[in-house]
Amino acid sequence: MSNVIQFKRPSPKEKHKGKTLCKSGFHKWVVIKDKQFDVKQGKLVTAYQCSRCGEKKTKAL
Repeated sequence: MSNVIQFKRPSPKEKHKGKTLCKSGFHKWVVIKDKQFDVKQGKLVTAYQCSRCGEKKTKAL
């Protein structure tokens, strides 16, 4: 019973870090180079992912 580990609860600053800009529509888009061709559309696409919140979007060329 002496091996009890106390877990630290994340502070509100750490919990919501980077999400306030994304909620306002100011994402930080980064290009994902893994998937460049969409089979269903038969077109080249550019895949983007927000580096703060992880949201994804695609744009056809």
